[in-house]
Amino acid sequence: MPASFLLRSAMTLALAAIALPVFAADPPAPAQAQAQLPAWEQLTPAQRETLIGPVRERWNTQPEERQRMLDRAERWQQMTPEQRKRARHGMQRWEHMNPEQRDQARALFAKMRTLDEPQRKALKAQWRSMTPDQRREWVKANPAPADMPHGPPPGPPPRD
Repeated sequence: MPASFLLRSAMTLALAAIALPVFAADPPAPAQAQAQLPAWEQLTPAQRETLIGPVRERWNTQPEERQRMLDRAERWQQMTPEQRKRARHGMQRWEHMNPEQRDQARALFAKMRTLDEPQRKALKAQWRSMTPDQRREWVKANPAPADMPHGPPPGPPPRD
């Protein structure tokens, strides 16, 4: 792979790893934010290290996650701004789910992947009409695969 692509991917992952406080705080006004934050080229070496360091640390301490990290960075680079917005929204929804809701989401996602569009619409309608107990029973009858990830990796997705 070209070194520039790996560098872009690493930077994307670095920004994802340190962006949590940014997402937790009220966002500054756009003009104010642009005035306060320089372009990458104007960052000091220490600032660049602050951004990249957490990704390097994760890369070095979790070799089993390297392919997943790289795949996510590559997918993120291919997304349109609208797709990135939807991904961030989905991540925020996931973070606010309790464990039971996450189990239900995993089971529904796995099932939806096996259905065509009319079947997905029918399952959505069926799901919305179910009581909580019926949903629990449905999840027991249609569990997510055991190898399905149990959530997103630590940290929020990078900002555009």
